[in-house]
Amino acid sequence: MLNTVIIILSYLTGSIPSGVIVARIMGGTDPRAEGSGNIGATNVLRTLGTKAAAATLSGDILKGILPVLFANFLLPTGSATLYLVAGAAIIGHDFSIFLRFSGGKGVATTLGSLLVLSPSVAGLSIAVWICTVIITRYSSAGALVSALLSPVFALVLTGNPALAVFCAIAAALLIFKHRDNIDRMAKGDEKRVSFKTSSET
Repeated sequence: MLNTVIIILSYLTGSIPSGVIVARIMGGTDPRAEGSGNIGATNVLRTLGTKAAAATLSGDILKGILPVLFANFLLPTGSATLYLVAGAAIIGHDFSIFLRFSGGKGVATTLGSLLVLSPSVAGLSIAVWICTVIITRYSSAGALVSALLSPVFALVLTGNPALAVFCAIAAALLIFKHRDNIDRMAKGDEKRVSFKTSSET
């Protein structure tokens, strides 16, 4: 029963739409109605500026960190339920009950869960994301490359097959959520990362 309650709470936490809430607090346009229509930090950056994007990113990362930390405190050490809790937070972000089961793409929330499950894997994934974005100027490319490599990082750095399976499943979900980005990159229509915006606050 405890495991079930924690997983449900994790899903609800993940479902909190940080980008939408930040836009309302800062008096901006709902990110779903601007840019790519995504509620994540990259689209918020384009539509509302760096402060709003930083707040959105922090909120989305915390949605991955807090449920796993909470579960780690309550559950036995090494419990496989931790991976279900992390997965529930990611699914909540991607398919939010508060947004009629639509949502973001799960990059920041996945990162947040990894920061608790394995800081070393999370750190290397961040490094790969940064390098890929610098080279390609595509945020989505950074997310895809780091996600695809994360199961390998998990095996090499931790030797934990359960973590590698979690990373592989999370990567598959992330790729699914980025299918439109992949199509746009193939056509050369994907927007490149820019820190300049007329709505900077």
